[in-house]
Amino acid sequence: MAEVLIKQVRSAVGSSPRQRDTLRTLSLGRIGKSVVREDSVHLHGLLRNVEHLVTVEPAGKGS
Repeated sequence: MAEVLIKQVRSAVGSSPRQRDTLRTLSLGRIGKSVVREDSVHLHGLLRNVEHLVTVEPAGKGS
């Protein structure tokens, strides 16, 4: 299955508790942190909740 690179680019200060919980679920929490996750429907749902705080791109072999 494909993987995606998720990087937090904006602060969670001022966001709702639900959005902060979503960032913790994704193992994010500070600007500049990035994680690689398997692409899934569940992940798309999480990302929709915090799309204004993160960037998402396909994870290449070199990442």
